[in-house]
Amino acid sequence: MKIAFLINNAYGIGGTIRAVVNLSGALAATHEVEVVSVHRVRAEPSLPLDGRVTLTSLIDMRRDSLSSERGHPSLRQPSVMFRYPDAVERTGRIGYSALHDERIEGWLSRTDADVVIATRPDLNGYLVRYGRSGYVRIGQEHLSRAHLSPAIREHQNRAVRELDAFVTVSEADAADYRAANPDARARVLCIPNGVPQPVVEPSALDSNVIVAAGRLVGVKRYDRLIDAFALLASDHPAWSLRIYGGGTAEPKLRRRIKRLGLYDRVFLMGQVSPIETEWAKGAIAAVSSDFESFGMTIVEAMHCGVPVVATDCPHGPAGIIHHGDDGLLVPLEDGVEGYARALDRLMSDADLRASMGKVAQQTAAAYAPHHIVHHYDSLLRQLSDARPAPQPAKPKASLWTRLRTVLPARAEVRDGEESVETPRPKKPRPTARAKAAPDGGVSVSVERATLPAGPLDFIARLRHDSEQREIRIPVPMSDADAARGTSQIVLHPDEHDLAEGRWNCYISPQGDDGKRKRLLCAMSEQARLVGRMPTLHEGRVTAWIPYTAADGTLAIRSWQRPAHAEVTGWRVDPQGAVITARLLADGAVRLLEDATVIAASREGAEYDFTLPVIRSSQDEPDFTFTVPFERALALRSVEHDVWDLRLSTGDARPPIPIGRIGGDIIDRKRIDTVPAVRLSHPDRGPTRTRPFYTVGNDLALSLRDAEADA
Repeated sequence: MKIAFLINNAYGIGGTIRAVVNLSGALAATHEVEVVSVHRVRAEPSLPLDGRVTLTSLIDMRRDSLSSERGHPSLRQPSVMFRYPDAVERTGRIGYSALHDERIEGWLSRTDADVVIATRPDLNGYLVRYGRSGYVRIGQEHLSRAHLSPAIREHQNRAVRELDAFVTVSEADAADYRAANPDARARVLCIPNGVPQPVVEPSALDSNVIVAAGRLVGVKRYDRLIDAFALLASDHPAWSLRIYGGGTAEPKLRRRIKRLGLYDRVFLMGQVSPIETEWAKGAIAAVSSDFESFGMTIVEAMHCGVPVVATDCPHGPAGIIHHGDDGLLVPLEDGVEGYARALDRLMSDADLRASMGKVAQQTAAAYAPHHIVHHYDSLLRQLSDARPAPQPAKPKASLWTRLRTVLPARAEVRDGEESVETPRPKKPRPTARAKAAPDGGVSVSVERATLPAGPLDFIARLRHDSEQREIRIPVPMSDADAARGTSQIVLHPDEHDLAEGRWNCYISPQGDDGKRKRLLCAMSEQARLVGRMPTLHEGRVTAWIPYTAADGTLAIRSWQRPAHAEVTGWRVDPQGAVITARLLADGAVRLLEDATVIAASREGAEYDFTLPVIRSSQDEPDFTFTVPFERALALRSVEHDVWDLRLSTGDARPPIPIGRIGGDIIDRKRIDTVPAVRLSHPDRGPTRTRPFYTVGNDLALSLRDAEADA
């Protein structure tokens, strides 16, 4: 049986996309499966599809593509599918148009699928209007009916009345649709989303980190979560909160965090994929929404062994969480205080977190895609058996399907107005998974099936290095490695010298470096680094973080220094910044005896100034210093003045960098920020003042013209 999914955009990372990726892969084990993306916005999907699934796109919206249709005149003509402006959901800045009507109608009239599954209200509407009786028509809804606008709800009701089946992700939502459409033709039922068990190591639940993830929009109520954390912050000084995702509420949330003084405790981490590696960094998962249609993030966190604190909102959380066993449900009417009490209960009890985490993994196992796919197989059998015989003849293969047999790989053709890409076989690229070890090392597991034949070397090469320094390690090829399907390479600071910088990772045939290929990164696990200080060993401070580079390849960020001062906290007020740090160096306690902090101006030594150091203890290498903003303001000279902060120990050694190189965050400049203070300079006028982390995660002070900054 051929099953086709019609989705708005298969190239993003949203919940509907993840659900389609998971379900299509599971169905592909026994069916021919195609995912049809209305829009193509990038070269490759952010969430890779199963290799057995065909991906087709209808409208190329890429800016840099030769086949881009961003200038197509029909995009400026309105869609006639819906008559109400709010009846069509919007994705990003792409609104539906006459071109969408033409392409979607064309595909629905020509597809050779036996089953078409549309995945949102507007696509369900297209399936009702243009879908043919020759195939089974199934509509999906991944949001709650109560959340839809009246116009969209009415269009959805029409779909329920005319489709063969209509699937929601919660039983409560299915009941709502059945009650609203008692005479519906469609069979209305709940099939939850499938969530695969990740290959990441489960959380150790000892990180003192609360993790939340989702779109930064009002309904997710991250303001409730932040306010609840604020009530607990002083009682749990070691804990922090991380919120992953992007959206329109981000500026408001940043202002809230700064107003509450939580900029060193609450972090907006941005969008991360795959998200499983971040759940594994958490000790508690938090869901604070006013409603959740399903709660895929809940199951994802549970798979990683993380207990969930969720609002008992319609409709998702209560259908997944067993209160007191694998998580906690907080009634919406209990407000911020009730949510804080639930968080406090888990933050204060490590044994409770551990017991709930174990049960959470058992709960999540029921949502594995191979379980969910049985529900769809049963539904498809029932719908197929109920259809009249004989079945209508399959439509003639479309032009692009016929040409596919004779065109070269990667050829792009036109089927009338429909834009498609011919599938082409791909040679596997060398692929690996990386994991940071608690002792500071990095293990790299290379997938044997992706490697070329013959003896191979793993190569780590320093980026932008005139000396072309590299580490070369033979790839193990034992029978045991072959049985596991992976070959493991281990890098450790005691054995390998990774100079400070970013190291690219390659696979190369031994003796033929000209054929080396960058290693793709399937996943990089950094959970063991959360809250971890840099390593001091034999007079060398090191910190290594494996990560996925922007192009999807494996890289390692390395810091290596004879000495380093690690920032452990900062506080900013209108007068200045108070910074605490720990010196990592041989004889650190002695070195602090005559230490000062030097603020070194990038405009020249005549603008430098020195700050006193206050030791926290005579026996510990911890210290505090204060940066008075007036000192820097008096030395302003250009539009943007920057001072790098270094620790001087009073001896002959160079000043020691001060920064945050420990932990799991590669780029603190984007995430670990403090609020700016607005001052006034007699000549340059309004001045935006704040300490910040540089691209190397070192500490610096910025004073810049406020107008120029705006």
